[in-house]
Amino acid sequence: MIYQGVLTKMQTEFLEPIQYYLVFENDFIHMNQLLNKPIEMKLVGHQCLSCGLDRPIYRQGFCKTCFFDKPVAGDWIMRPELSTAHLGKEDRDLEYEKKVQLQPHIVYLANSSNVKVGVTRKSQVPTRWIDQGAHEAIEIVEVPNRYLAGITEVALKDYVADKTNWRNMLKNDVTDENLLEWRQNLKQHIPEEAKDYFIENNSETHLHFPVVQYPLKPKSLNLEKQISYAGNLVGIKGQYLIFEDQTVFNVRANEGLVIELNV
Repeated sequence: MIYQGVLTKMQTEFLEPIQYYLVFENDFIHMNQLLNKPIEMKLVGHQCLSCGLDRPIYRQGFCKTCFFDKPVAGDWIMRPELSTAHLGKEDRDLEYEKKVQLQPHIVYLANSSNVKVGVTRKSQVPTRWIDQGAHEAIEIVEVPNRYLAGITEVALKDYVADKTNWRNMLKNDVTDENLLEWRQNLKQHIPEEAKDYFIENNSETHLHFPVVQYPLKPKSLNLEKQISYAGNLVGIKGQYLIFEDQTVFNVRANEGLVIELNV
């Protein structure tokens, strides 16, 4: 069967194991059902996730114009400490920024390739951890806005990583850690403004991914250069599709590409 649509990050369900869905405008594909089956992908065009035009994708699924103009791509998205809606200061669109920034946010620890600190809206737990391919995670603080989460993350980055090694994550080259101990050790480094929001009593969340075979030497598929690819799907972790020949495809990193999917 052939499907065609614009790539956006796979939707997920927090079940045992994680369930993945590729959502096109007119189709809803349960990716777990395609494990151990051949699939073919072909690049047929581009569609900016903001303006909808067929333009080259610059970053995060947006064309260059939208990336630099639209509030959904403001610098505070990637750098929460730059948030200013709590001060009533506009970056690109204050109404949008208030809607997103002035809601509960979580600073967390996640273990995917290593223990890292991160920020997400409370409504995105555990989706954010799934998207990062974390096999365990725990909340550190819950704050009322994005700015407080951002400055907390910045403070903790001096003592714990803030990046995931995607190759190690996909190889499942990971070690279980005691995140409760990590959280307790980091408590003293939380900024004064966020100390009252420290979460004293909670437990680790454990996540299990639908992977039949992990790659020993993952090689990333670039559809912009290769145009088409066919392979046997053997796993899904984070936002990556894992194939039997050790090719991996980051769906989220390719948002905005229009593909033809043959399954």
